[in-house]
Amino acid sequence: MSGQAPTMPGGDAPAMVPDSDGRSWMRLIDWIWTVRGDINLPEGLSAEQAFARLDPFFHEPGTRFDRSDDSLTFSKKDPVAQDKMSIYDTGVLRIERDGGGAVLRYWMTSKSLLFCFLAPLLFVAFGQLIVGVGLLAGPGTEQADKKKDEKKKDEVRPLHWIDQALGAPEPEKPKKDDKDKKEGKNQFSPTSAYVFAGLFALLYIIGRILEDRLIRRRFQRSLAGG
Repeated sequence: MSGQAPTMPGGDAPAMVPDSDGRSWMRLIDWIWTVRGDINLPEGLSAEQAFARLDPFFHEPGTRFDRSDDSLTFSKKDPVAQDKMSIYDTGVLRIERDGGGAVLRYWMTSKSLLFCFLAPLLFVAFGQLIVGVGLLAGPGTEQADKKKDEKKKDEVRPLHWIDQALGAPEPEKPKKDDKDKKEGKNQFSPTSAYVFAGLFALLYIIGRILEDRLIRRRFQRSLAGG
């Protein structure tokens, strides 16, 4: 063990663990960046044996943890890519016993999931800002800019007298089709921002579902001795 993970005042669980009655207001939103679950321990497996089987997860570079009889808290800083829990920053694992046997409960937070959740909102805001700028610019300003550009493009610079002497052909005016294509482009289009928002939203949904299932499967396999 190297160091001790941050704990809540008056308890051994990190700040992301909800109140025991489950009515904490944070519980309404912390699912965004928190992965939680519970796994039934194999019959006859003690807490000491369970944590011994999960021990390899917490001996990766950049991982600090502290273990007691029935709980383990951890934190990660600059984890390596090979770390199977690199997406998580802090967490707690606790073994609880009741009439039905022992259960491993875990809560783990991820800044990466939070970033992927907030990124689409940021890009949508950018898109709305672009639309607002376009509305403020107004069609008159845009039309004036287009006329200036057209005038510059329509101007054909005369050939230098040396080029004329050598028989170089006169430069051609820009084709109308090319001008129409350029005119059709909207310089205040929010499309790119919305595309990035959609990509990050998809990334969050896939990551949130996939990471939840992956860590549960890995814990189950280790507890079963696999």
